[in-house]
Amino acid sequence: MADEEAQAAGTAQEQPQQQFAMQRIYTKDVSFESPGTPGVFRKQWQPQVNVDLNTKSEKIDDLGNYEAVLTITLTAKIEEETAFLVEVQQAGIFMITGIEGENLRRVLATAAPTILFPYARENIDSLCVKGGFPAVMLAPVNFEGLYQQAVAKSQEEAAAAAPAADEQGATH
Repeated sequence: MADEEAQAAGTAQEQPQQQFAMQRIYTKDVSFESPGTPGVFRKQWQPQVNVDLNTKSEKIDDLGNYEAVLTITLTAKIEEETAFLVEVQQAGIFMITGIEGENLRRVLATAAPTILFPYARENIDSLCVKGGFPAVMLAPVNFEGLYQQAVAKSQEEAAAAAPAADEQGATH
C-alpha cells in the first residue's frame, strides 16, 4: 500500500504542472483610414460593415513565453464608398508551461485571443469615435467555436487530399 502511494506521488511529480499566465498586453499595430471624408459625412449613416479576425502566435523564448496576436480589420462602406477602415493588432505575452501539442495550439488560438479581444474592441471603438464616426461595439467572439471550425475544415481538406494522393500513386 505504501509502495503504491509512493509510486503515485512519484508519477504526479514527474508530470509538469500546467500553467497559463498573462505576462503583458500591448497594442502591436494600429491603422485608421477614412478615405471618403468629408463627403461620407453628408450621406445617411447606414454602413455595410465587414469584420475580419485573424490570430497568430509564436514561441518567443525558451522559458515558455509565447506572443499571441489578434488582428481585427473592420471596414465600413456607405454605398460603394469606404467610410473608414480600421485595423488593430492587439498582442500579449503569455507564459505557458506543461501544455504541449494540440492542447498548446488550442490555448493559443482560444484562451489568448479571448483575453485580447476586449482590448482590441476598445481600441477600435476609440479610433472610430476619434475619427468622427459613431461608436462601434463589436459583439463577443466565440474563439473556441472558431477554432473547432478551423480544425474540422483542415481535417476535411486532409481527407479530400488523401484519395487524390492515393490515385496518383496507383499508376502502373
